[in-house]
Amino acid sequence: MQFEVKKTDNSILYKLLTGTVIPRPIGWISSVDSNGINNLAPFSFFNVVSEDPPHVMFSTVRTGNKNKDTLNNILDNKQFVVNLVTEEVVEQMNTTSQSVAPDVDEFVLAGVTPIDAVFVKPKRVKESLVHFECEMVHHYFIENHQNGGACIIIGKIITIHIDDSILMENHRINLETYKPVARLAGSNYSKLGEIFSIKRG
Repeated sequence: MQFEVKKTDNSILYKLLTGTVIPRPIGWISSVDSNGINNLAPFSFFNVVSEDPPHVMFSTVRTGNKNKDTLNNILDNKQFVVNLVTEEVVEQMNTTSQSVAPDVDEFVLAGVTPIDAVFVKPKRVKESLVHFECEMVHHYFIENHQNGGACIIIGKIITIHIDDSILMENHRINLETYKPVARLAGSNYSKLGEIFSIKRG
C-alpha cells in the first residue's frame, strides 16, 4: 500500500512512522525555567548525530501550535540534560510523559532524585545511569504542518556521566547491567533482545 503524505491524515502518518521506525532510543530531557522550576519529559524522536564533536538531537511536537515546557525552557536558557532510560526507571519515565502545568516539578511527580549537573543549570536524574549535559547550538521549526508541527533541537554535549556499574575495560558498555529501554508504537516499549554481530566488509 502507498501513502501519499499530502493526502494522508496526520494521525495515520504518526502511526505509520512510529510503528515502522523502531526501536527508538528515549531521550529523557531535563530542563529548568527562569523561576528555577525543574522540568523532565521523555522524547523518542531522539538520537546522537555526531561524535566529533559529540552532538545529540531531539524533536518535540507542537500540538495546537503550542510549545511544550521543555522547548520553552531550552529556547530561553539554551541548556538541557539527556538522561537515558533503563528498565529500572521506565515507570518513572512514563509518569513524566503526562501533560501537566508548567509549575509542576516532574522530578517530584515521578519520585526521582534531582542532582546537580557540572556545567549546566538543569538537574540530572540520579537514578539514570547515563547523563549528557548539553548546550543548544541550533533549533529548527518544521514548516507546512497540519497541527502545530515540531521543533528540532540540536545540542552539543559538554560532558558525559556514565555510572561505573555499566563500564567495562576499554570504555565498553556492559549491556547486561545497562538494560536500556526503547520506544515502539502506542504504549509499547522494548528491551534488548538477541544480539548478533556482523563484521564490516
